[in-house]
Amino acid sequence: MDETSDPAGWSRGHRILFRFAFVYLVIYNLPFPLSILPIPGLEIVLQTLGEPWSNFVIWVGKHVFHVTATVHPTGSGDTMLAYVEAFCILCLSALAAVAWTLLDHKRREYTRLDDWLRTYVRFSLAATMLSYGGYKVIQSQFPSPYPERLVQTFGDASPMGLLWTFMGASASYNVFSGLAEMIGGLLLVARRTTLLGALVCIGVMSNVVMLNFSYDVPVKLYSLHLLAMAVFLTLPDVKRLLDLFVLNRPVPAAEVRPLFTTRGRHRGALAFRMLFFTAVTILCLYNSYSGSRKYGELAPRPPFYGVWNVEEFALDGAVRPPLLTDPLRWRRVTFSFADYLGVHLMSDETTGYRLTVSQAKKRMVLMSYKDRTSQSPLSYTEPAPGVLVLDGTFEGKPFHARLRKVPRSSFLLLSRGFHWVSEHPFNR
Repeated sequence: MDETSDPAGWSRGHRILFRFAFVYLVIYNLPFPLSILPIPGLEIVLQTLGEPWSNFVIWVGKHVFHVTATVHPTGSGDTMLAYVEAFCILCLSALAAVAWTLLDHKRREYTRLDDWLRTYVRFSLAATMLSYGGYKVIQSQFPSPYPERLVQTFGDASPMGLLWTFMGASASYNVFSGLAEMIGGLLLVARRTTLLGALVCIGVMSNVVMLNFSYDVPVKLYSLHLLAMAVFLTLPDVKRLLDLFVLNRPVPAAEVRPLFTTRGRHRGALAFRMLFFTAVTILCLYNSYSGSRKYGELAPRPPFYGVWNVEEFALDGAVRPPLLTDPLRWRRVTFSFADYLGVHLMSDETTGYRLTVSQAKKRMVLMSYKDRTSQSPLSYTEPAPGVLVLDGTFEGKPFHARLRKVPRSSFLLLSRGFHWVSEHPFNR
């Protein structure tokens, strides 16, 4: 009988593809589950153990692609290093699949190993979906638009910045999208609901992938892998889904094979799984809450947080009226972060300064990002609510400015709100 059509085992192509997928998915998801455990010092250990691999990827980038692939934390998942690493994993998986085939060509199927691979993939994907969902349910990943964003024109925003503003402007949509991700992740935890969880994740991640590609968010590689893992989990049920939704045929129940042969081990594994993902869910929500308290929606606002219009401005003893032709005159000031001051000139050009505020001494110091030795000490007074007067020296010249705070309610993006009844579309 032809080996490729043996009904007692998998086809040759099926076995080869499984070997490749097994190596690729395991390598790509490593070091899960260690990567999510809050163990002190573990991150340093993992970085040390991963240095030989990083050095190999850098070598491949230099000698194969003639590019510089360096390890530098930038917040981007689409660095040159990430692309070269994906290529390395792809090649390594192909070579491993060839070697595996030569050494284990007599084996007819990998049913048990497939069950364990699917368990590893769904647990890794579940943890990731819970993490991303947690950062939205508690609004941390997309905080509401800060003052600098509120006065930025749409044309000056990057596609990613526009997406972040869109998401952050609606707390309810943050919760909705976060719950969808968390529900998909939780459904992946149990084997009986894996298919439903994978389908939910496919829907959610398809949208995320399109947003990443459409708005140039540098998480394209990672989101594509997450979507591919969700698709991988549905592959054993493709025929059942086709029969149910397309061909209108009766669909038998899926076979759920136990991972362990004894009842005691099975129950122990179920208990461990429940405790593990309960801890993961709590940890994800806690991390989101901590992040939100530090730099997100729940973070304490710095002094003078908001947008301030410049009503009076004098530099080097000369009062400068608000003329659009004046390249030095300030138009508005934004206090968005504790250590940052945004100065918007009459020409709409924006300059940022490092900011230090001493409320006890009623003083602030501005420092240029271009010249760290150049400091501008200013004293301030608050003669009335929402009024701030600055006096001192700015870039070596006598300086005076009177600022008036712009109410956040004056920004339509924040004040429009929700309306059940709208006689006319309010599309501005």
